[in-house]
Amino acid sequence: MPDRITLVTALQGAGWHPAAWRAADSDAERLTSLRHWRDVVVEQDRLGVDAVTIEDSFTAGPERDGDLDTTTVVGRLDALLIAAAVAPATRQIGLVPTVSVTHTEPFHVATSLQTLDHVSLGRAGWRLQVSPTAREAALFGRRTLPATPDDATVAELFAEAREVAEVVDRLWDSWDDDAIIRDVTTGRFIDRDRIHNAEFVGEHVSVHGASIVPRSPQGRPPVFSLAHRSDAAALAVDVADVVLVTPGFDGREDRELLAEVRHLEQVAGSTAPRPVLADLAVLIGSSSAAAADELAALDDLAGTPYVSDTSVLATTVPDLVSRMAGLRELGYAGVRLRPLRIPTDSTAIARQLVPALVTAGLRADVASRPAVDLRTRLGIAPAVSRHSTVRTSRTLSTEGVSA
Repeated sequence: MPDRITLVTALQGAGWHPAAWRAADSDAERLTSLRHWRDVVVEQDRLGVDAVTIEDSFTAGPERDGDLDTTTVVGRLDALLIAAAVAPATRQIGLVPTVSVTHTEPFHVATSLQTLDHVSLGRAGWRLQVSPTAREAALFGRRTLPATPDDATVAELFAEAREVAEVVDRLWDSWDDDAIIRDVTTGRFIDRDRIHNAEFVGEHVSVHGASIVPRSPQGRPPVFSLAHRSDAAALAVDVADVVLVTPGFDGREDRELLAEVRHLEQVAGSTAPRPVLADLAVLIGSSSAAAADELAALDDLAGTPYVSDTSVLATTVPDLVSRMAGLRELGYAGVRLRPLRIPTDSTAIARQLVPALVTAGLRADVASRPAVDLRTRLGIAPAVSRHSTVRTSRTLSTEGVSA
């Protein structure tokens, strides 16, 4: 676990509250522009946030009564392409797009994330997600899913996700670090013996051959997975490097959630504990009363109180620092914060929360942060290829990266 608390900002549209786009300071008119995403991510990067996750789905937006909910943001850009587009404008922040493993070929998942790791100089991550709805399945036409996913359907999707994650890992490991030899004398660009086939046959996935992308700076970009229920927690422990838990969901509290992850790690025979981040939805105000009033105003616009799969905090920076310090004492590596309003709350995270965490001794000043890959920043061990015995950690160069 790093010696300072990890801070990740979760980016979604105009914010996680469905009425955020109607707020006076919303940037909703620019949600499909590169400038919007670059401005938001660059600010998080410049002021010291460790990583951003970027939400994605095969649906254009939330649903209501079996159809799109037109009262909230409808339409989205591809999260992985956003991450690749903003990578050259950032220097240290991790870029973690959400990429579904349902309806998506593992080969495309693997090579796209490897490419992001190359263009970001080792700052790529992957938030693994399944797509359980019938509406999403209908877009591809290769399978049918029930209108309301049942336990058997979810179990099958999670089993498929385990296989996809395994195949992606194998493809990421398929090139040795030194596979490219560029031997001008012999005319060989690569050493074919240093490229290995994935060779995986499972119930859901069958892949032969190697990646077309040379091994990326991190070897394996860190995988994030949301553990908002027990079966999802078991999946996260099996496939992820970073586990996201949701305090308050179904009445489960901070200590209980962390204990469940640690128990599942023991059952799985894990040799090292994973970083666990508390996933919290936040609206940050100048006072507790102001924050509560601002959340109430958004709820009034939406016509119903905002309900999430995690705790919804109308809070202040000092109270959020106190909550994070308590999580740290319990053994959490940090938090992923879902700003209810973007850019209002995402800006408060970068401009107010980060300095407050530095003052509280929970983080180092941004000026003292070394340029390292995302695995190192998250306190995760370097990725050792299954085809080699030694792999060293890499320190990033910022050469060729624009401000």
